[in-house]
Amino acid sequence: MVTTQRFVSLDVLRGVAILGTLATNIWIFTNVEGFVGYLDGDHGATGRWAIVETALQQLAQGKFLGLLTIMFGIGLAIQQQSAHRRGQSWPGAYPWRATLLFVDGTVNYFLFTEFDILMGYAATGLLVAYLLSARIRRQHIAIGVAIAVHLALLILVIAAVATAPPRTGNVPLSPNPYADGSFVDLVVFRAENMALFRAEVILILPMSIALFLLGAALLRAGILEPRGDRLRRRLIFLGFGFALPLDIVAGVFGGDAGLILGRYGFAPGVALAILAAIAGFYARGRTPGVIGRALSPIGRTALSCYVFQNALAGAVCYGWGLGLAARLDPTTVVPATIALFVAITVVMMLGSHLWLTRFERGPLEWLWHRGYERLASTSPRRDAEHADHTTADSSS
Repeated sequence: MVTTQRFVSLDVLRGVAILGTLATNIWIFTNVEGFVGYLDGDHGATGRWAIVETALQQLAQGKFLGLLTIMFGIGLAIQQQSAHRRGQSWPGAYPWRATLLFVDGTVNYFLFTEFDILMGYAATGLLVAYLLSARIRRQHIAIGVAIAVHLALLILVIAAVATAPPRTGNVPLSPNPYADGSFVDLVVFRAENMALFRAEVILILPMSIALFLLGAALLRAGILEPRGDRLRRRLIFLGFGFALPLDIVAGVFGGDAGLILGRYGFAPGVALAILAAIAGFYARGRTPGVIGRALSPIGRTALSCYVFQNALAGAVCYGWGLGLAARLDPTTVVPATIALFVAITVVMMLGSHLWLTRFERGPLEWLWHRGYERLASTSPRRDAEHADHTTADSSS
């Protein structure tokens, strides 16, 4: 079935996914040793705050990475349908879009964050764009193969982590570019450790392929439409009824291996349930309420908000900025992290709303669109009819 209408739920879902990535990553920014300290499990809270920290991290861990990945697949399918409606071939000029997205991700990685997802999405999207040209049956086979490869890799990683000798203590990061270095020092640090920091992108490539294709399949099955009621109920039942409890048990009681199993094993199932619940809420044309209206502008400016939240959090937490992380201790890190998340969320909600009252696209979406026009030699008129899908969907 070819989708022609615009779904309100798309912008809300993207907004939820963007804020969800912030809820996951904000703990990295407030760690005095940044990504390195977060991976090592150092500098966490103590006492009752440790329980709050564990609960909040567990609620966000992996779910919104999965949701964002699925949303990217839905956006890719919408772009394909838009091209077919205009009588254009597919993937056509999409490789240019993937190239620009990779450039965006590279800039975001070096300047703002080691855990950028845009580079991986660019590579995955390029591959999936060609897979979407295949017959549906072959796409289903590709989903099965990607899931099988992902599970095999996941089992190997979990086995390696579970059988590794216990750590006797982590060596402090010295020098610490997060707390003591300049902006340039941190850029150099990311360049020197690029192989380590980009390992996750390679590890989750099969999972990303599967979720991209699954997002496209769900769009065809009517996940956003009234006819998708039965499908949504099944996803909600499986995601919240089975995947979420297993994710919590693995994450809370499974140690490092359990965290990996939850993030890359059960969390995508929870993401599907979140998608189904929000899509079902708006499936019959419900007008967004206060929360929906606050989230939609973030969804419409997803690329700008994703990069901006990383830049702002870094400016507040790192030594080249206000240096908040270095001033926190185990008794203050949790309330400070929560306050920072709320503050950035409010800034993005207000900022995106005000921006869209004057401009059609977010600032980075505008730059991205202009760059694509130049590279693909398309006219503004031809691209305008699907601009909301092509910019926000492809960049988030």
